Amino acid sequence: MQPIDIGDLSLAAENTSLQQQLFNAIRSKIVASLWPKGGKLPSTRKLAAELNISRNTAISVYEQLAAEGYLQAKAGSGYYVAVELPEQYLSQDVEPSGTKVTRPALDVNASFAPGVPDLQAFPAKKWGKLLQRHVSRTTLLGNQDLQGDSALRQALADYLSSSRSVKCDSEQVIITSGAQQALTISLMATLSANDSVLMESPGYIQMRKVIQLLGHRSQSVNIAPHTGIDLEAVFSSEASALYITPSNQYPMGTTINVEQRISLLEWAKKNQRWIIEDDYDSEFQFAHRPYPSLQGLSADVGAEQQVLYIGSLSKVMFNGLRLGYLVAPKGLVDRCLAVKDALSGDSPTHVQAALADFIVEGDFLRHIRKMRRLYKQKHERMLKAISTHFGDRVEVISQPAGLHVTLRWKGDISEVQWCEAAKERGIILRPLSMYETQDSSARSWQGAVLGFGNVSLDGIDEKIAELADIL
Repeated sequence: MQPIDIGDLSLAAENTSLQQQLFNAIRSKIVASLWPKGGKLPSTRKLAAELNISRNTAISVYEQLAAEGYLQAKAGSGYYVAVELPEQYLSQDVEPSGTKVTRPALDVNASFAPGVPDLQAFPAKKWGKLLQRHVSRTTLLGNQDLQGDSALRQALADYLSSSRSVKCDSEQVIITSGAQQALTISLMATLSANDSVLMESPGYIQMRKVIQLLGHRSQSVNIAPHTGIDLEAVFSSEASALYITPSNQYPMGTTINVEQRISLLEWAKKNQRWIIEDDYDSEFQFAHRPYPSLQGLSADVGAEQQVLYIGSLSKVMFNGLRLGYLVAPKGLVDRCLAVKDALSGDSPTHVQAALADFIVEGDFLRHIRKMRRLYKQKHERMLKAISTHFGDRVEVISQPAGLHVTLRWKGDISEVQWCEAAKERGIILRPLSMYETQDSSARSWQGAVLGFGNVSLDGIDEKIAELADIL
């Protein structure tokens, strides 16, 4: 338990003894739950020095509080706030212990929670060694390069060049606190106050939050099952920027081919529009080889100054890492850095140094290859279990890629009702409506998103069977 800081503890000017004033002050802190149950109090010597009182007074008060049940004395250790307090002195606003019924919080990483990778499969021991390698480097304790660790930026530039055909050097790579900060920087560096953003619908919720927070207008472009984005709607739009997840659209699970990518780039160049490319799930394609990134193709049509490329390491490694990156056009790097400087300044350094080693020494690529095989197996197991337990009641409309499947059905139970019923069983699903806006295209069917990343391979069938029971 974290030690209790005396903080603002003070003695009231009362017509009582100093001992009684201190007793009342400490008891008030405990009864008001300002000092946590089980928390360790400062020693009597420290308390006396802080409050400029005699140690004997402090000792007497601690002993009296312990005698009345507010503190617990532990030999050789000190005094602790009692776990169970005397009921007669409890505040009227505090419910007696045992009367409040609380339900355990649902694990946000529970079965079928979208966007969560297989946390058990991550090489935590290796990662711990890399962190330990850098933890004693005093040069990393001070302020660092705003753009990010130079070794990490170079490692990412090399990786993106070989795996996604991204054409950049390390000076174009900006390390961010996750993809969401990269999205924020992209909008703030490119758009004016009254500009609008063309947003996929259904689409990524967090991007929509950023657009709203910055006060930009959002225009929806429909993402249809199987066929994907409505390109004609894009080409006829007056929006200043397009946000797109071309490799594995989230949540519909569609992709766009090379011809469609070229068409988007030509539109951006001709009309001087921005493309914010979120290369979500590009590492995990199971049915075909990944298409080159929009950023990698942009130079072929002279649109390299129009594309901002964004990536996250959360789905490849683990969510708690919270590191992402932005590959900015050369002419926009300084502006992006100015925005980042205003938002957060530099990024945590030890993790960046460890990640650079993780990539350069080959562990990153080995992990991706291992997870690609595992997620392919999980996806196949998902399809088999869905077919077995649902039959023709539902249809999988997402492509074989990424860490999720998207279902649609027609029936009596709504997508929201199904997700709520699943929640009662400790299973997290996302209704498709969660990713839509008021101007989204109307649909006559129900839909839901199931993430399979953090479900064990052997546990998929049982969980799908549970879901089938309530649909």
